[in-house]
Amino acid sequence: MKVRVIEKGAKGIYTRSRIPSVDWTVNQYVGCAFACRYCYAKFLTRWKDYGRWGSWVEVKTNAPELARKRVKGSVVMSTVSDPYQPMEAELRLTRRVLRYMDKRNGLSILTRSPLVTRDIDIFKLFRSIDVGLTINGFMGREKRLFEPLTPVHEARVSALEELHDAGLKTYVFVSPIIPGITDVSSIVEDTRGFADYYFFEVLNLRAAGKEFRELLRDEYPKSYAALTDRGKFGEFLRGLREEIKGLRVETEGVETHQGGWNSRHPV
Repeated sequence: MKVRVIEKGAKGIYTRSRIPSVDWTVNQYVGCAFACRYCYAKFLTRWKDYGRWGSWVEVKTNAPELARKRVKGSVVMSTVSDPYQPMEAELRLTRRVLRYMDKRNGLSILTRSPLVTRDIDIFKLFRSIDVGLTINGFMGREKRLFEPLTPVHEARVSALEELHDAGLKTYVFVSPIIPGITDVSSIVEDTRGFADYYFFEVLNLRAAGKEFRELLRDEYPKSYAALTDRGKFGEFLRGLREEIKGLRVETEGVETHQGGWNSRHPV
């Protein structure tokens, strides 16, 4: 897919966060060329009439200069994009933003891309930093249907290992968890040697959009039923919590989205 690059100047790059325990979010890109079909950030197409999700990316050309602003508190990069999506290899916008950010801020970075290892030298300059990989283990048919343009599972796991071996604090964002498809235990076993902690997130079916809901309903009816039937979902969640508890990893719980955003259930 050819991706349209839209260069724009921004008024600011730090946005107040609604995420618990996070003060600020940073998105030097808006939109994502990985084009995951379930991505919650597709809501942006309501206001940004550039075309289908994944076919365009806004690039905040003045983001490095804006990153110099002093803010207090914790910062997450990114929430409506991937900071290491393919164009970053050439544009190096994320790297320039990181260079100018205040290294006294606590920073958490999340990506799907092994390109993240390129910036280990800058990560080490931050007083407090966590670097995470989104890992869901999708392979074969599921990967082709759900996220055909993303880096493969093995590349993400290798990147996590490289970050950990460099002495950085790392985490795994296990997402999206889809009943009968996402093998949570397998992901943990593949990564537990070089992940300091885990986040677990069940697929946000509503935010995934009508097209993905229909895809899941038609191709994986049992998974769809487990997410849409209250009784079946309760059974699935109980089993998931017990599975995670048995894995004995550090986590804050399971994000379910069943009661809106931040519907987190303890393990």
